[in-house]
Amino acid sequence: MQHPFVRLFIYLLLAIAIPALAADKKTKPAEAEAPAWEQQQPAIEKIDYSMYARIREEGLQHSHIMEYASALTDDIGPRLTGSPNLAKANAWTRDQLTAMGCVNSHLDDWGEFGMGWQQLNTWVRMTAPDTAVLIAQATPWSPGTNGPVSGEAVWVNIQEDKDFDQYRGKLAGKIVFLGEMRAVPPVDKALFERYTEKQLEELAQYPVSDRAGQDMQARLKAYLQRIKMADKIAQFLADEKAAGVIRPSRDGENGGGAGGTIFDDNGAALGRTPYKRETAVKVPVVVMAIENWGRVYRLLQAHVPVTVEMDVETKFTSDNEHGYDTIAEIAGTDPELKDQVVMVGGHLDSWIAGTGATDNGAGTVVAMEVMRILKALNVQLRRTIRIALWTGEEQGLFGSRGYVKEHFGYAAPLNTPEQQQLPEFMRQTGPLELKPEQKLISAYFNVDNGSGKIRGIYTQENAAVAPIFEQWMAPLKDLGVTTITMRNTGGTDHLSFDAVGIPGFQFIQDDLDYESRTHHSNQDVYERLQAADLRQAAVVEAIFVYNAAMRDQMMPRKPLPHPELRQQQTKPLPGVFPGAVDK
Repeated sequence: MQHPFVRLFIYLLLAIAIPALAADKKTKPAEAEAPAWEQQQPAIEKIDYSMYARIREEGLQHSHIMEYASALTDDIGPRLTGSPNLAKANAWTRDQLTAMGCVNSHLDDWGEFGMGWQQLNTWVRMTAPDTAVLIAQATPWSPGTNGPVSGEAVWVNIQEDKDFDQYRGKLAGKIVFLGEMRAVPPVDKALFERYTEKQLEELAQYPVSDRAGQDMQARLKAYLQRIKMADKIAQFLADEKAAGVIRPSRDGENGGGAGGTIFDDNGAALGRTPYKRETAVKVPVVVMAIENWGRVYRLLQAHVPVTVEMDVETKFTSDNEHGYDTIAEIAGTDPELKDQVVMVGGHLDSWIAGTGATDNGAGTVVAMEVMRILKALNVQLRRTIRIALWTGEEQGLFGSRGYVKEHFGYAAPLNTPEQQQLPEFMRQTGPLELKPEQKLISAYFNVDNGSGKIRGIYTQENAAVAPIFEQWMAPLKDLGVTTITMRNTGGTDHLSFDAVGIPGFQFIQDDLDYESRTHHSNQDVYERLQAADLRQAAVVEAIFVYNAAMRDQMMPRKPLPHPELRQQQTKPLPGVFPGAVDK
């Protein structure tokens, strides 16, 4: 039994302590509570099988995806960053998203890009020793010829500084065939392929090797040497007053860069940033099908005089065109979760030789169809779903990086002399600075591997999401969705999110003829889209997005990138890194 004075003393202490504890509880919950993505994740996901069935029915039986694809690729056409066509695509996607019932549809300015440019007409023909129509197109941001020009063809191959001397004073008024002839072996493998079960099993295995880092360093060194030489060659040809330059088209996987296929990406252009006025190419440049280029090359090697006529008609707009991303939302309805966001997207821009159908019109229309499906079903989503259609992806993830920098976080690139030689998206960076909105994004889902059906997903080395995705995918096995890999895949816009600690995911897709024939080529057209595969992709992505929007917890996150100096996640430069693709 306690003494009365002791009891009184205890009562006094409690009278003081309890209100203080209550006040402390009111003022410090945010400090004590773990971030939403660190909450305990359930062992068993809540799967709404009826919603799976509804999404499948809407997406497979009532799809609008090929209507969107035709409008984007046939009507609007190629969508080079900064071009009038891309401006049309921005406006069209914004208006389509509004029409389907999305809210907050708008264009988000990610900043100044460079020169606007459009190809109006290009033709090249041989006039002697024979007449022949040659397959060619202007490389992006090439100046025009100001009408047809005719000149003697001359082969030029500059690999080192000493090679310039042999051509000095000999190129004025000439049509320069620049580069090396490559072998054109017969196509002995299928240009159109799907993943086999064995290949998917291998993809699911995580490679443990230091080769990747070594290879990247070697590629960076080769890239620096190449761009320095490319800048020198561009200036040299301008100083020598060459009438025009014709490049041989590179090869595609399995020999797909033959049969009249041409690739018009970074590997065909002269100079590192032809879209900037201060580094603009001063000589008309076209890229030609290897069979046509090879004919002229062999004649010149045999000392047969060749005359070529060419006409490149292009149009430049402002020197400081801005880039815009198309943004729209389906608003969440849960009072506690509606401020959290699940994002879905792909890049809207393309190159110009084709109409940007598989790269990445496919990812664009899949993301639009995801939004249409969810709006058509009138789903009451807990979290907000936001679609983002990026631009400037092909030049270095400019649109997604600009959006992420503005809204979620940024790590400034280093400005050392060595790092300044690299494009900004390839440079090392300093510490990461995060913005308040970063904590509200649960996940970002991206499609950018062509028109193939989804076969699984890359976790981007996020081990905590693997058991979640396994459960989401179990009811989708009959659609061919079976594979989860811990691998970190690169080359497209999910990297911008991953770089600031937001879960960003790219799906595994059947290759089809993406790497062999359509990627950045004149074959990247509507006819290469596979309608059934696109319907499947939209259904699968809609289910992933729906599940992420409806679960109690945010998607778990990896630890933030190391705060010390780090190499930015990079987009490979096609034509510079051998075998580099948008993956």
